Amino acid sequence: MAVLEGARRKTSTLGRRALGLDAPAADHTIAVLHRDESEVPGLDRKETVQLDRIRLLGATGTVLMAISALGIGAQPVHQNPTSGVRVLGIFARAHTGSLAMCMVGTVIVVLAWLLLGRFAVGGLGGSPIRRLTRSQMDRTLLLWIIPLSVAPPLFSNDVYSYLAQSEIAARGIDPYKEGPVAGLGIDNVLTNNVPTIWRDTPAPYGPLFLWMGRGIATITGDNIIAGVWVHRLLALAGVALIVWALPRLSVRCGVAPVSALWLGAANPLVLFHLVGGVHNDALMLGLMLAGVELTLRAIEDIHPFDGRAYALLIGGAVVITLSSSVKITSLAALGFVGMALARRWGGGIRPLLAAAALLGVIAVATTLFVSTASGLGFGWTQTLNVASAVRSWMSLPTALGIITGFGGVLLGLGDHTTALLSITRPIAILTAAFITVRMLVATGTGRLHPVGALGVSMGAIVLLFPVVQPWYLLWAIVPLAAWATRPVFRVPAVALSAVVSVLQMPRGADMEVFQIVGAAIATTIVCVLFIVVTRNALPWRVQTGVSARSQPATAYGVTS
Repeated sequence: MAVLEGARRKTSTLGRRALGLDAPAADHTIAVLHRDESEVPGLDRKETVQLDRIRLLGATGTVLMAISALGIGAQPVHQNPTSGVRVLGIFARAHTGSLAMCMVGTVIVVLAWLLLGRFAVGGLGGSPIRRLTRSQMDRTLLLWIIPLSVAPPLFSNDVYSYLAQSEIAARGIDPYKEGPVAGLGIDNVLTNNVPTIWRDTPAPYGPLFLWMGRGIATITGDNIIAGVWVHRLLALAGVALIVWALPRLSVRCGVAPVSALWLGAANPLVLFHLVGGVHNDALMLGLMLAGVELTLRAIEDIHPFDGRAYALLIGGAVVITLSSSVKITSLAALGFVGMALARRWGGGIRPLLAAAALLGVIAVATTLFVSTASGLGFGWTQTLNVASAVRSWMSLPTALGIITGFGGVLLGLGDHTTALLSITRPIAILTAAFITVRMLVATGTGRLHPVGALGVSMGAIVLLFPVVQPWYLLWAIVPLAAWATRPVFRVPAVALSAVVSVLQMPRGADMEVFQIVGAAIATTIVCVLFIVVTRNALPWRVQTGVSARSQPATAYGVTS
């Protein structure tokens, strides 16, 4: 009996330790990612001049990308407005030159973003003495977004899948059962623009997105250019929501708003893939962050918890659920809001169950309404795994399975990649689930702010997801930009954003090796010469007063 009791206690201790329940309130290993930032003065005259040059540099890069997209972007197969046009059509005939122009523009934007970081976060290991203002950041971001918002799609053909799936829904056919070929026909103009791999697959997106897409299809019909434009407006609306919510969340976490906007909104991955690539992840992220901000206003700012707090809480929970009706991943945010709410109500099992019940009812009711009112039903729950057919090199379990399978081939053991993936992917999913539970517990016990815990959880989900696209990294980077400030996060996040941004081909597809090599050589020469010529005009080197540790200053407000 004593042996069984000892074993039970040991198991309980190990379980509590695994979930972090035994740690002191102020102690958590993930908390090393965060440090409060302080308010500092604005830029001096010299730095303002340099900022203007950096702003112009980034705008030049996005303009080059927009022009090159006329020939090397993800242009439609049919209804290409530049096809046959004497002047504009030259870019489509000069593929290598257009690719070189796009590569130069891409690298220039990344360099401008890194230089802008001098005036947003200082050095990655220190704090700035002076920082650009919010209005300066907003103007810079707007200037960089405009050229890409009017350019043809870049880096991905997914928007054409959106158009085809929306047209299927507009015709009264279930897009969760029929792919573009079966729903529209092989000769349909919208089907012909969908990448071959997705022509026979049903829609993997939530009912809210296809509901809006159906409205777009009703308005634009088979007009591909008009359809792309309206879908880009949805993406821009999502980016606008990110820009609205991110600085507000950062202030809650004691982080400078411009620091969060630099990493989370001016990030090249946002510019290239959410704006240029017209991905619906922009809408998902924007709604998710806006919903989290609304719910945290109720939980952290209103005392006592009155009717206004309940209104904000319910509204925010509805917005988060709507974001999950675009892509289901963002529903995780509701769990962290629930843990914060339970803690506000005193902590313990009863408040936790009450918070879970309240938010659960809101989520179920909202999802039922969207699925029923749209007429799309619940077929989307059966197509969430459609994208797993792709083997993504950025997914850790997929990369591990492929590398191990390739090793088996080299050793003469045969190709067992598929079998290995059936092992590595479930293990990765369980690991991501455990990390998410651990972060939920940390939020409930008050060791981590819900924004930071959400970002860490999304990071685990992204890296351990069976399929990872470059823009999926933003699921973690954007919320973490509002909380994680330490070099242990910012250095990898900045490096990953910069490297991944320059690796993707402009039309989201492979090109000839000689074209890539030639364009890469031209890009290297142009960028090196540019750096040499501007070595004294731009802050390529660390400047005194920009990256040095700041003097004590007023800290940004933290409400919890």
